[in-house]
Amino acid sequence: MIKKIIEKVGFSEAFLLLAVIGYVILGIFDFALLRNVLCALTRIIARIAPVLLIVFVVMVFAHLFFEGSRIVRFLGKGSGFRGWMVAIVGGIVSSGPIYMWYPLLSDLKEKGMTVSLIAAFLYNRAIKIPLLPMMVHYFGWDFALALSIYMVLFSVVNGVIVQRLTQRGAEE
Repeated sequence: MIKKIIEKVGFSEAFLLLAVIGYVILGIFDFALLRNVLCALTRIIARIAPVLLIVFVVMVFAHLFFEGSRIVRFLGKGSGFRGWMVAIVGGIVSSGPIYMWYPLLSDLKEKGMTVSLIAAFLYNRAIKIPLLPMMVHYFGWDFALALSIYMVLFSVVNGVIVQRLTQRGAEE
């Protein structure tokens, strides 16, 4: 029966329907708990909404101003050093929860961004400019600089490895 429902309406709609049914059942048995759950849900949505809006705006601008050929030139297979620099700097300056970047990266991948540059972007998100002064305070300049350089270098190594692994998986 559940399989037929999923086939008719789709998985995401069936999941939403199941969640609504769960909330209705919860409201029938414990309305105070439902109110608390809905308040918590509202707070979570209020925290996530600004970041979602920023990512949505960036995606709209990416669609408007960057056609596929330009993205491939900057982030595609033949992008070379410039593509690595864009991915590394983009990862360092990006902010917000990482899962908010997945839709944009997926869209860029469809337009030609290589898997290696996506991996480098995600790897470099670990370098946070606002936190560097605190790292320097606790560990010193030598450590902060060495760690940042190693993170950038290993993001490239990580990107190359991910690219090779995904190519090998696609060939099999």
